[in-house]
Amino acid sequence: MDIIDGKELARQIRQQIKKEVETFSRPPGLAVILVGDDPASQVYVKNKTNACVEVGFYSDQIHKSSNITQEELLSEIKRLNENKIIDGILVQLPLPEHINEKAIIEAIIPEKDVDGFSSENIGKLMQNKSFIRPCTPKGIMNMLSTIDIDLNGKDCVVIGASNIVGRPMAMELLNAGATVTICHKLTKNITAKTNNADVVIAAAGVGNLVKKDWVKQNSVVIDVGINRMDDGKIVGDVDFESVKDKVSAISPVPGGVGPMTIATLLENTVIAYKSRV
Repeated sequence: MDIIDGKELARQIRQQIKKEVETFSRPPGLAVILVGDDPASQVYVKNKTNACVEVGFYSDQIHKSSNITQEELLSEIKRLNENKIIDGILVQLPLPEHINEKAIIEAIIPEKDVDGFSSENIGKLMQNKSFIRPCTPKGIMNMLSTIDIDLNGKDCVVIGASNIVGRPMAMELLNAGATVTICHKLTKNITAKTNNADVVIAAAGVGNLVKKDWVKQNSVVIDVGINRMDDGKIVGDVDFESVKDKVSAISPVPGGVGPMTIATLLENTVIAYKSRV
């Protein structure tokens, strides 16, 4: 059984990016907008900012009050769209309820949409003509490449249908030649589908959802979930201890998909930079 070490893979990617950035005429610039004081969002933004500093990016961290109006936030994005030293713009989600997330995402020009969430970038992924791909699914594809699995013809199940992970993840797998099933909260008899899967990607946001009897012998399991349980423990969507001895490869939580998402954000920023210089 292989444990897919996303933390180590992400470290290697950051090292490669740092070397590449040293050859650039100017450092790539990434602006991260945080609205409000959500503790989890603050941690994510801090980790992203630290990663930027490590690889030599110019990092612009912008913290706005939770009572900012949508018009004010749109104005901030317009300013960054026009800023020549900013190559990537990221708005940390979720946003306060009074702000329309879709409107904010669409306001970022596709060339600077390093999250890969805009309609244009998602559309290109759908057509297999990708420019900037959503970070978490792209990072997972990188992780899968390290275990030398040929996805052509493989049966893959994605648990979760979010715009951030589930849907673009399904398209990544389809573009790689896999047969893909997306499961969600209305799916009937999920275990019948996961038990036939060569690859299971769990992105439901439910702690320890995927048990040993959910997965096929020698399958591959990628755990996207990060869930804080009542006792304060952080767990994934997969019951790691019960599943790990049945599968051929599995990603841990923490130290799996999370670090790869940030590493992919850095990769996307380099792509955005190169498209503009």
